[in-house]
Amino acid sequence: TGEYKGKKISVMGSGMGMPSIGIYSYELIKFYGVKNIVRVGSCGAINEDLNLYDIILANGASTNSNFQSTYKLNGIHSATASFELLLSAYKSCEKLGVKPHVGNVLSSDIFYHADQDSGKKWASMGCLGVEMESYALFATAAYFGKKALTLLTVSDSLVTQEETTAKERE
Repeated sequence: TGEYKGKKISVMGSGMGMPSIGIYSYELIKFYGVKNIVRVGSCGAINEDLNLYDIILANGASTNSNFQSTYKLNGIHSATASFELLLSAYKSCEKLGVKPHVGNVLSSDIFYHADQDSGKKWASMGCLGVEMESYALFATAAYFGKKALTLLTVSDSLVTQEETTAKERE
């Protein structure tokens, strides 16, 4: 925790998967008064228009998880990013000359999927990439009336089978 350009910020790891980020985001908001959480991470591309190192700003997250059941809703909650944070990130990308992809991602509980066509099915519904945390982050922020955003770098492609090396991911 420190200051950046006069604003107090904290940078931390959130672990892997929805249970982990669900705990961290809940505690940051409830016990530490955090108002904005931006997840910076990686994802696998499931859309053929994405290349390695492309940037995705997730405006929403679909899921195959049961995470949303905690809210006991009579339906399915659409987990979305804060528009204010999304717009700010988009404008920052423009200033840097980076063209981000903006869209829905899949937050999956499954890393090694037995259904080899799973990515294609989610891509057919408009999902750009697959990762494991955004749904829980967006749902937790919504529950508390706070803001959240996910910014992802494509580290591998389930479409082309290309992938970055461990060194490149560092």
